[in-house]
Amino acid sequence: MKGFIAKALGGAGLLAGAIGCNWWGIEGYSDLVDPCYPQRYEFAARQEVLGGVGPQMSNGHVLDQTVWNTYFEAGTDKLMPGGLAKLGQLARRRPAPDPIVYIETAQDIAYDSASPDKMAQARKELDQKRADAVQKYLQAYAGSRGMSFQVLVHDPNEVGMSAIPAAQSIQRSNAGAVGLLPGGGGGGGGASVSGGAGASGGGASTGSGR
Repeated sequence: MKGFIAKALGGAGLLAGAIGCNWWGIEGYSDLVDPCYPQRYEFAARQEVLGGVGPQMSNGHVLDQTVWNTYFEAGTDKLMPGGLAKLGQLARRRPAPDPIVYIETAQDIAYDSASPDKMAQARKELDQKRADAVQKYLQAYAGSRGMSFQVLVHDPNEVGMSAIPAAQSIQRSNAGAVGLLPGGGGGGGGASVSGGAGASGGGASTGSGR
C-alpha cells in the first residue's frame, strides 16, 4: 500500500509539473492556453475581410463623388441641371459632406490629327474651367454653412452595366419572392389554403357530406 501511495504521489507530481501546477495552485495558465480565444482570431478574420473590402469601398466612394462629363454641356464648363442636382446631393450628405469632390477629365475634346498636341492643352484648359465652375457653385450653395471644398481632376473608367441585364436581374429578384401562410395544427386549415378541385382532404369529405 505504501508503495502504491508513493507511486501515485510521484505520478501526480510529474503531472503537475507537466501542466504547470504546484501544490498551491495553477501557475503559467496563460502559457498553456490562449486567454484571448476567440477574440484574437475573430479580430484577425475581421481585418482580413476589411482588407479586401476597404479598397472597393474607397473606390466606390470616389466614383460617387465624381462629377462626370455628362453633367456639363459638351465642350463647355456650363453645368447641366443634373450636375447642379448632383453637387447639391454631395453638399447635403449626412452626417457630413466629403470636402473632396472629383471631376472627370474632359473626354469631349475633338481630336485633330493635324494638330495632336492641341488636344492635351485644350483638355487641360477645359478641366480647369470645369473645376472652377464646380468650386464656385459649391461655395455659393454651402458657403453660408462654413463649408469649403477641394475639387480634383481624375480620369476613371465609367462603372456601369447594360440596362437590359440590370432590368432582368431586378425582375427575376422580384418574381422569385415566395410567401407561404403558416401551417395550421389540423388538416382542415391546410385543405382550405391549398386544397382545390383535386384535393383529397377536407374538400372531398365536404362534397360527400352534401
